[in-house]
Amino acid sequence: MLDNFLPVDPEVAARIEALDLQFNKFGIDPYGIDKNDLTRFVSAFAWIYRYYFKVDIYGLDNVPSRGRAVLVGNHSGGVAIDGAMVMGSMLLDAEPPRLPHAMLDKFIHQFPGASQFMSRTGQFTGNPDQAKRLLNAGRLILAFPEGARGTAKLAKDADSLVGFGTGFMRLALETHSPVVPFGFVGGGDALPTVANLKRLGRLFGVPYIPVTKWGLLIPKPTRFQLLYGKPMFFEGTGHERDEAVGAMVEQVKQRIADLIRQGRQLRTKEISEEDLVL
Repeated sequence: MLDNFLPVDPEVAARIEALDLQFNKFGIDPYGIDKNDLTRFVSAFAWIYRYYFKVDIYGLDNVPSRGRAVLVGNHSGGVAIDGAMVMGSMLLDAEPPRLPHAMLDKFIHQFPGASQFMSRTGQFTGNPDQAKRLLNAGRLILAFPEGARGTAKLAKDADSLVGFGTGFMRLALETHSPVVPFGFVGGGDALPTVANLKRLGRLFGVPYIPVTKWGLLIPKPTRFQLLYGKPMFFEGTGHERDEAVGAMVEQVKQRIADLIRQGRQLRTKEISEEDLVL
């Protein structure tokens, strides 16, 4: 699919080879991931991750190097730059590298070719059954419980949190997976959103179209802070009452809020890396 116009970075190719995935002789894994497409896409993305943006990563060793886990964090306003930076940290910085499977909003499939591209690079819409299969196979799931409400935050509110959905917690409970919280800071600076055009967005099949200070949806080069907290373990079956699951979700939300707070303090040099409590 991407053979004709994306070159391969040898370092990226080696990292894709090191992924704990079961590619067959055609380079396809049991969940439809295409090794060739993934390598070419990450090769192109690596330049943006390494040179256009700068990402200060803390607590990367809190993410399990093997086995199932649910990565849960905040959206930072505008578009999902945060998700891309999490992907980059896991594929390009983690040792060994890991591929998170992001749970995407369904509107992404409104765009031609998006469904095929996303599935070939390991991403999928928020389908609980698919998420369960991936977790039971020892994979990483990436979830943003704020959903589109999170990316819709204006720049002035980029580091705040809105309501969390509970689906990620029920998945974690049902599959006995740890929840790894993370806080992402800087998205509101990269793409300072001042308004969201919801009516225009509906014409294109998306929740809204963000408007930035400079009008264009092109993020400026920015230094981000990405903080991974220690894994959180919860007991249950995933079929508990809403009140019980909501209380667990609130614990994760508060932990993410604390990581965001520390990320902001790092950004303003109010604390040093040695002061972090991850």
